[in-house]
Amino acid sequence: MIKVKLKSIIASSFYDAHKDIKQGLHTHYWFKGGRGSTKSSFISLEIVLGIMKDAQEGIFSNGLVIRRVKETLRESVYDQIKWAIYTLGVQDEWEVPESKLRITYKPTGQAILFRGADKPQKLKSTKVSKGWIKYIWYEEVDEFESYDKIRNINQSLMRGGPKFCVFYSFNPPESQRNWTNMEVLEKREDKFIHHSTYLTVSREWLGEQFIIEAEHLKKVNPTKYEHDYLGAVTGTGGEVFRNVTIREITDDEIKIFDRIKNGLDFGYAADPLAYVKCHYNKTRKRLYIFDQIYKVQLGNSKAVQMIKEKNPLNIRITADSEEPRTINEFRILGLDIIGAIKGPDSVEHGLKYLSEEIEEIIIDPIRCPDVKREFLGYEIEKDKEGNLKGEYPDKNNHTIDAVRYAIESDILRFYEEKKYSEKVYEKGKGVVHKSDDPYKRGGTIF
Repeated sequence: MIKVKLKSIIASSFYDAHKDIKQGLHTHYWFKGGRGSTKSSFISLEIVLGIMKDAQEGIFSNGLVIRRVKETLRESVYDQIKWAIYTLGVQDEWEVPESKLRITYKPTGQAILFRGADKPQKLKSTKVSKGWIKYIWYEEVDEFESYDKIRNINQSLMRGGPKFCVFYSFNPPESQRNWTNMEVLEKREDKFIHHSTYLTVSREWLGEQFIIEAEHLKKVNPTKYEHDYLGAVTGTGGEVFRNVTIREITDDEIKIFDRIKNGLDFGYAADPLAYVKCHYNKTRKRLYIFDQIYKVQLGNSKAVQMIKEKNPLNIRITADSEEPRTINEFRILGLDIIGAIKGPDSVEHGLKYLSEEIEEIIIDPIRCPDVKREFLGYEIEKDKEGNLKGEYPDKNNHTIDAVRYAIESDILRFYEEKKYSEKVYEKGKGVVHKSDDPYKRGGTIF
């Protein structure tokens, strides 16, 4: 029998999450936050409570707690579950051995198991003698290589029961391109996202020294404080696109778009074909990206068919000019398509224009998931000493290249005007001879 009121042992920021779990409204619960946010404490309480309440209803549920490496289990999640049992005052009802990574609810034999993901086959074959594994907890989930590994584990574990409750807890890494930071941006109807910080936690729980350390870091290194204690994705300093906004672009907005731009980057072997559809409001310096095709091993005829469906008015497409034969074939198949001009420094000029001259790049996450992933994850890499390299990386940038091609005419005109203005300044006169005007002589900077 539980001897304490739950509200007295969880932070107020978790009240809504508790109600959601109690009502079984979602399956996947992602808890992110900074140090001292008590997210792990909350999850451990929910698992113990859930198993005991299920038992009262004749439901034989079990729990499985997973960390990336087995050696980290006992002094982290095992002790955390043990803390939850004692905090609830139900230690007499649970068997908590020191020699086994298994905690058992004595009245029914339901169990909480602990496994490391460093032996995936053994983990996937985890069995319980009675009922099914309903509660799954991935602690420090950012230590896992990717969500693909998590998904594979879930596919093996989430069987044999009518309902599941999967917890994921982590402190967000600095880099936005880390898979956990990207995953919490993905919308699913059965996913619940929660962010917590120490600021909603009782000072008595944290201790005075914790507050002192946090406030000191806030003064001497605000960015580090935001990351460590507030769980903010502060970045590594190498992010290229800091002007990206992720939001739904409504049908009503799309109806009034009148400067449609289309870009196409051809796929090679394992690389995807990337087509993007944009609207560029040059006056307000806003670029809206609202449609995409992103697919590997896509034949030319099928690609043209898919593009026509996205571009029924056959508005001109600017494509990678490295494939003139492919461009010609696409043209024969009915597309209004031209090759990008490119030239020396065109990649650098294009990326600088996108990242520095456009005030806001708005990406629809539902219509353009791969555009969102590439733009948010595009970072200048660091060398062995941790210093940022000088060049832009040429990987995971297929939709970025397509966007460069889409607005290439605007990029070219911007740098032509910039070059022209610099020439005026250098001559020290208010007027330059007509032959120097790039638009009079048809010149380009590339």
